[in-house]
Amino acid sequence: MKIIIIGAGIVGLATARCLVNDGHDVTVIDRNAGPGLSSSYANGAQLSYSYVAPLADPSVWRQLPGLLVDRDSPVRFRAGFDPFQYRWLLQFLAACTERQANETIDRLGELAQLSRKVLHNSPDLMAAQFNWTASGKLVVYSSEKSFASARRYADRQVASGTDKRALGRDECLVLEPALASIGDRLVGGIFAPDDETADALLMCREMERLMAESGNPPQFLYNTEVSRFIKRGRTIDGLQTGHGRLSADMYILAAGVGSRPLGRQVGLDLPIYPIKGYSLSVPVAREAAAPRVSVTDAARKIVLARLGDTLRLAGAADIVGDGLDIDFRRTGKLIADARADFPDAADWQSAKLWAGLRPATPTGQPIVGPTRVDNLMVNVGHGALGFTLALGTAQRLADQIAGR
Repeated sequence: MKIIIIGAGIVGLATARCLVNDGHDVTVIDRNAGPGLSSSYANGAQLSYSYVAPLADPSVWRQLPGLLVDRDSPVRFRAGFDPFQYRWLLQFLAACTERQANETIDRLGELAQLSRKVLHNSPDLMAAQFNWTASGKLVVYSSEKSFASARRYADRQVASGTDKRALGRDECLVLEPALASIGDRLVGGIFAPDDETADALLMCREMERLMAESGNPPQFLYNTEVSRFIKRGRTIDGLQTGHGRLSADMYILAAGVGSRPLGRQVGLDLPIYPIKGYSLSVPVAREAAAPRVSVTDAARKIVLARLGDTLRLAGAADIVGDGLDIDFRRTGKLIADARADFPDAADWQSAKLWAGLRPATPTGQPIVGPTRVDNLMVNVGHGALGFTLALGTAQRLADQIAGR
């Protein structure tokens, strides 16, 4: 079958890879100049298979005043003039229940484990160069109350087969000696040994290379923006792009936050809102002071991942619209927190700043599968877990197309 995939981020390329392996004639198109140049470019670098809790959580209700007024809150809201923003927020708040959160965790956990299985059963990917490390992930806590809550959640996951271990303060320091600089405020941590780190941008490039070198190479069309769908009845007859008309038997929308406006052209109301996050990429200055384990600081709501001789730090969730401008107050706080906690770990003066938009649904669950348009499928709405879930949702979509 001839298939066009719109989007060459980690989700679109993972989808292309599965379909190429199934023998389809695949074309990948993207408005950028190459693969992985939007939300995949400099994300938090964590393959967080064991930590899939959604942003929509019952605890949001008690955090709501801070979300509305505190400029330094990890999650921040700024009112705009977009009615969809308010509709999405109402749907998000409605999803902040224990029942919905547990349902989402179960579904995301299943997709995450499928992603891990696909990666580890792919010798070509495992041999590729994208700074993959079986680092494990340690979430550290600075209050007994939050640590106790995390232990209860971990116990629920352990009962379902997830390998998670509660560690006391001293055990955290043995596991990751670089945490000694914040040892005075640590009370404990939850360690997931199966979690990993990697560079999503490099993985996009490597997947593109591996597909190009395969016996069934796809066509990659960059600097190609879709201006409209050409629809006939319940099917798409083609795409109008800046480089002319393109046609296929099936179309797959995997364009991150760009999927909503494209979907609206054919009557799809995809509940995807762009949640802005920031990252810093900093050269490691002193090996012993830079974490090797992937670390999430629950108090500061930031993640740190080691990518070779670079330290990647990411945080913030801003519900402020779709602009990619960098809020230097936000990135300044990220740098200040990092310098305070790991002063000797990196050359903080040389930090490269980045802002990206997470394509988030209200519940945190991605939308994967067919639509009301007969030959259009979607793989969208992965939120902050796009890197973690990409291979799993791609496999699910390919299985649906193949009737597996």
